[in-house]
Amino acid sequence: MAKAIVATIKLQIEAGQASPAPPVGPALGQHNVNIMDFVRQFNEKTGKIEAGTIIPVIITVFKDRSFNFVMKSPPASFLLKKAAGIAKGSGAPNKEKVGKVTQKQILEIAKIKMTDLNAYDLKSAGKIIEGTARNMGLEIISG
Repeated sequence: MAKAIVATIKLQIEAGQASPAPPVGPALGQHNVNIMDFVRQFNEKTGKIEAGTIIPVIITVFKDRSFNFVMKSPPASFLLKKAAGIAKGSGAPNKEKVGKVTQKQILEIAKIKMTDLNAYDLKSAGKIIEGTARNMGLEIISG
């Protein structure tokens, strides 16, 4: 028989940098989950990922205070900022362009995000990533 689910918690944590400090501690503490157990497991699984990479994680908490978690691919905006070499997106994306990304970089990001996107093929996934890039004030160049 399946365990009864008490809560589903969504967090974004830097790879290998989980700690009992906010946001992890308070989010898990209110459901009486062993915080250090989650921190240890998360840091173990993300230890080989490049430092500073943001990893979205969905934590399912069960009635017996046990948990499991699923890690997703980094946010498209994070990957686009890294590819363009910028610190943040534009406040007015239609007027002010802050960087450039190539079509090739967009397809590489789409490959990484493919499992988390609602797309059937790489071309469709690329269009989703292009939309995110435009909304961040990035110019898309061919090449």
